[in-house]
Amino acid sequence: MKIKELADKIISKLNQQPFEFRSIYYYELICFAIMHATVPIFAYGYRDYNFGIIRIIILSVLTLYSGYFAALIWNDINDSEIDKVVHPDRLLPRKKISKKKFFGIALIFSFFVFLFSMMINVWCFLVVGFAALFVAIHDKFLKRHVNIPAFSEIFTPVQWIVVPIFGFVAVWSYLSIGSQNQIIPFIDYISIYNPDFQNMILLVLFTYFADDAHDIGEGIHDVVGDKKFKIKTYSTSFGIEKASKISFTMYLLSGVFILVLFFNSLLSPIFLILFLLIWFYILYHSYKLVKAKGENKIEIGQKVGQKGFDFLLLTYSFIFVDMLVNLLFF
Repeated sequence: MKIKELADKIISKLNQQPFEFRSIYYYELICFAIMHATVPIFAYGYRDYNFGIIRIIILSVLTLYSGYFAALIWNDINDSEIDKVVHPDRLLPRKKISKKKFFGIALIFSFFVFLFSMMINVWCFLVVGFAALFVAIHDKFLKRHVNIPAFSEIFTPVQWIVVPIFGFVAVWSYLSIGSQNQIIPFIDYISIYNPDFQNMILLVLFTYFADDAHDIGEGIHDVVGDKKFKIKTYSTSFGIEKASKISFTMYLLSGVFILVLFFNSLLSPIFLILFLLIWFYILYHSYKLVKAKGENKIEIGQKVGQKGFDFLLLTYSFIFVDMLVNLLFF
């Protein structure tokens, strides 16, 4: 088989959807695993890697992967009426599965979230516990009843900032083992170093703004259904013209935070070159969304939203590649 044919087959496979209930692609599943492993590797840095830290990385991936699917299914259950209008191809609108069975699957994933996080540390268990509580309350009650403009899209990205927080907490708790006595029964002391804390905050800010910019793009596409069910998004609160400009601004800010992270950390030019390429790419397409008019803006909103999600995932992947190359060769 020729190399080109093999490459075409691999690319075609990566762009297929393994699950019927959501538009998730194989390449995204790979990027999720990389993303969830990237933060603990980045937080741990260039220390010697042993079984202990490798175990932390693997458990972090398993915890966050389980949390992703639990949150996704929970969201589909709560938004099933909205999806009948804007996403009729999903499982619940097509009645391919009952809410009861779907909820049971979400509970299984939730069980694994708490199991794997507890295997790391109580601190990690508390992080996912607070996150799960927030997601449940937000999806079930807050986003429909809180009368604050754009409330839904302001707080939805909070689910994703768990990724950088969890990864750093997992590493901090690992590095703190045996350093101090317990400060609270069953909860060990955890050491937080100022430069590491700054890097975590920068990753949190990048993740928040990049994910929110992506959500706004998809919210432009879903504006009709969201208006019908009184969901407070940027599009329903301020109109799709202003929403597209806000999305562009958030993509711009997210890139600035990553540039600050680059100069504040040990990331190399390998990462910087790759990141600048993907950042300029998403800014170009986001600007096209700003300039689009009427129905055309609604049509391309979802495409820009998908590209924005890839921007989020690939940025983490580029950090992973940079760290891996430097660990192996330098």
